[in-house]
Amino acid sequence: MSRLTHQFLSVALILGAAQLIRSYSFNNCIADSYSKGKGFKCINRKANNISAIISDLPPSVTNLTISLNLVRDIPINSFVSLQNLQNLRLDHNHLSNISQLAFNTLDQLHSLNLSFNNISQLHPLVFQGLYNLTFLSLTNNTLKQLPEGIFSSNLNLTTLIMGQNLLMNFSGIVASVSNLTNLKTLDLCFNSLTSLSHSNALLPTSLKVLYLCKNQLTTLGCERSFLVYINVLDLSYNSRLSTVAFQGVNLKHLNYLRLRSTSVKVVEFLNTSDIDAGRVDFSGTGLRNDSLLTELCKLLKSKVKKIKDLHLGSNSIMNLTNKTLYYCPEITRSLDLSHNQLRNTNCLTFLNRHTHIKSLNVEHNHLNSLQSCDDQTKVYVKELSYRYNRILSVSGAAFYNMPNIKTLLLNINSIAFLNRSALKGLRRLEQLRLDNNLLTDLFIDNFEDNVKLQTLNLRNNRISVIFNSTFHRLRNLTILDLGGNKITHINPSGLDGLISLSKLYLDGNNLQQVDSSFYHVFQDTLTVLDLQSNLIRFVTEATGSPFKNLSKLSDLKLDRQRPYGMTILPRAFFRGLHSLRSLYLTNNNLNDLYPDVFDDLTGLRFLNLDSCCVGVIKLRPGVFRNLRNLTDLIVENMGIQNFSKEVFGNLTQLRRLQMNRNVMQSIPVDALQSLPKLNYLDIRNIPLSCTCKNILLQNWTRYNSKVQVVYLYNLHCQSDPSIKFYNFDSKVCYIDLGEYLFFSTAAVIFLFTVSPLLYVKLYWKIKYSYYVFRSWFSEQWRRLREEEENCKYDAFISYNSSDEQWVMDQLVPNLEGNGSSFKLCLHHRDFELGRDIVDNIVSAVYSSRKTICVVSRNFLQSEWCSLEIQLASYRLFDEHRDVLLLVFLEPISERQLSTYHRMRKVMLKKTYLQWPGSDCTDPMQAQDLFWNQLRRGMRMESRLETEDGTKCVDKTEHLETSDEKYYLLP
Repeated sequence: MSRLTHQFLSVALILGAAQLIRSYSFNNCIADSYSKGKGFKCINRKANNISAIISDLPPSVTNLTISLNLVRDIPINSFVSLQNLQNLRLDHNHLSNISQLAFNTLDQLHSLNLSFNNISQLHPLVFQGLYNLTFLSLTNNTLKQLPEGIFSSNLNLTTLIMGQNLLMNFSGIVASVSNLTNLKTLDLCFNSLTSLSHSNALLPTSLKVLYLCKNQLTTLGCERSFLVYINVLDLSYNSRLSTVAFQGVNLKHLNYLRLRSTSVKVVEFLNTSDIDAGRVDFSGTGLRNDSLLTELCKLLKSKVKKIKDLHLGSNSIMNLTNKTLYYCPEITRSLDLSHNQLRNTNCLTFLNRHTHIKSLNVEHNHLNSLQSCDDQTKVYVKELSYRYNRILSVSGAAFYNMPNIKTLLLNINSIAFLNRSALKGLRRLEQLRLDNNLLTDLFIDNFEDNVKLQTLNLRNNRISVIFNSTFHRLRNLTILDLGGNKITHINPSGLDGLISLSKLYLDGNNLQQVDSSFYHVFQDTLTVLDLQSNLIRFVTEATGSPFKNLSKLSDLKLDRQRPYGMTILPRAFFRGLHSLRSLYLTNNNLNDLYPDVFDDLTGLRFLNLDSCCVGVIKLRPGVFRNLRNLTDLIVENMGIQNFSKEVFGNLTQLRRLQMNRNVMQSIPVDALQSLPKLNYLDIRNIPLSCTCKNILLQNWTRYNSKVQVVYLYNLHCQSDPSIKFYNFDSKVCYIDLGEYLFFSTAAVIFLFTVSPLLYVKLYWKIKYSYYVFRSWFSEQWRRLREEEENCKYDAFISYNSSDEQWVMDQLVPNLEGNGSSFKLCLHHRDFELGRDIVDNIVSAVYSSRKTICVVSRNFLQSEWCSLEIQLASYRLFDEHRDVLLLVFLEPISERQLSTYHRMRKVMLKKTYLQWPGSDCTDPMQAQDLFWNQLRRGMRMESRLETEDGTKCVDKTEHLETSDEKYYLLP
């Protein structure tokens, strides 16, 4: 069956099933690839009608995001068709009106996000029916008050966020949430509350976390026991809230109280309040000098012997002496000194009494250097952060008195000088961050003592060379980040010692080639290698693989090589990477992809080729042939002009295919059908033609129930953007479809059945008939008949050029000479110059009384000799004219003659002559007899008689000679 017939049959089948199959493509939403039809995102669609957005979603949806749209209203029962929804996001729209009972059918809903809209008021019944709701966010709207009973149905609500609104009536809020017996977190930050005064209603006893930051509170104004069940209370950034506001309020159960940027005097507050002093966050409370800190410490020590966490951030502290924290109770967990104005930490000697402290935060200060600490008192912190300072240099042994440090954060500074022994003594260090500094060199003894280091981040510095043995002591290092530097090369032993390294980041450097040391240093450990945005480029495709021994490598990034991309991807570049799972080759301007370049990547799951090629590319068949485990393929903006089964047919596990921004005008459906696991297809911004060649694709996309075609109903026709691809007019493609299919199928079957038989059986008969007809049409037939009555020649000699010597030396002298008067027609002598060769043969046969065929093995293989004997045998059998004489120059077996049906038919009807060979008893006598028989045969009448009385020559003639077997064979 022809391909066209197959296509039309497929169309007929698709149309027949169209009413039974539901499309898996959607107008304004995209299904999450691995959510099995339960998760959808409808983002940035510029739609203003909620019903239009969700109208084509299946009822199985459980997670739905509708964000960054122009939706202003949610009518009643908008989600009646999506009753299985569990998580609904409607944030970042323009919502201003939500009808009552808009969500009443969503009794399975757990989470509802209405933040970042323009909601100014809510109907009392808006959340009616949401019995399983546990999370509700109304952040960043314009709500001024809550209607009474708004949460009456939401008894399972645990988290309610209403920050960044215009709420002023705290009493109304309390009344609204008082029945929420499971509520644990209530966020009211960034509103306009002035006090916590309330009526008879109380906060639910389940409430543990209450955020009231950034309001206009001047007093609490609540009953003593109002906050008795609260564990976390944030009152920060209420600038007019004073100490007296807490008088008479029970804070005994608080675990954390934040008073940043208020007018509360903490010392006075601690003296008048019943709160556990160790639960107060003192950040931003104006403790800016030693005297205030000392006073605080003494007060704290008088109340508690130990304190877990001491928060002193944002207090404008400029200096800490050895006695600043001397009177504080022992700190057992963390000290926060961030966002102050410290210029020196004095080797942390201010912690000399706090030997059990684990974490110290000195971020966002004014430190410009770290001095040597090799002769200072031991400090036992395990985590130390100096991030976001102005540190320029780190002296030798800067952390020598801190031997227990496991995590050291020095990133986001201006460190240009790191002393060779700066990290001396840090034998327990596990994580070191030096990223985003100004380091230019690393030396062999920089990390000499850091034998337990596991993570080293040196990203975004100015390192240009990795010297030999720089990391030779880091045998436990698993993550090394050198991205964003200026590394041009790595010395041969620069990476030696990294026997446990799993992840290596070298992106954003100036490497011109993949370092050859990779495959002998990281044979069994490296899993992630990032080489994005370097200067790697190849001038020939005959480059070997630098990854051949990286047997565990699973993630490789080669994106955006500067300045023009790699241009050439060598055939053997990925040899040996059988374990690779993810490969990134985007933005590389490759000229071509060789069909065997990915052959070794048999374990690949994710391949990103976005914008990897320059201009228009034709993917070669078999380029993805070994990627049978690939599940995600991104080939966006590659200029692909051919999508075929030969290219993509082997991707039997492919689930997600992104092809947008390519140039193919049609996509064969058989290629898509060869991807049995495909469930996500992106063909946006492809110039698909709205013609009959895409009719199969149109119906496949509309009625396929397993593959989601992203925004199918928004795809435009190339010729007319006002016409959509999914419904372009295809009636012309189905005119008389049934009749066309019947006749075309019948014709094809007949031709394929009869043509081979005609060719084998009647080829020369047809060809001869054609020339006879042509001669007849031009009155040539009449002329040939007249010439036959007055023959120009006695015999036309048909022979192969390889037998020409016998013809000229034997046949011609014996028939035209030696007393014979026969006139022979020879093709090299008597054919008319410039005339068609077939016309010459026809004329020679019909203007000669006889045709003598000089038969040899070469004669049997000649096409022209075959035509000559066909013409002569036609006169013999069809015109009953005895015009054919066969002369065999050599013995030819029955098996060799079996394929020449016309020859065998003549031999069964006619006597033929055999040229006597050298095995004759008397060769001369045999040859004389041969010539006599041939002359007699030429003199015989050419007209045969049939059994009804016409002349007919007997099939055999008996000659009285003992040597007849050599020349006369029946």
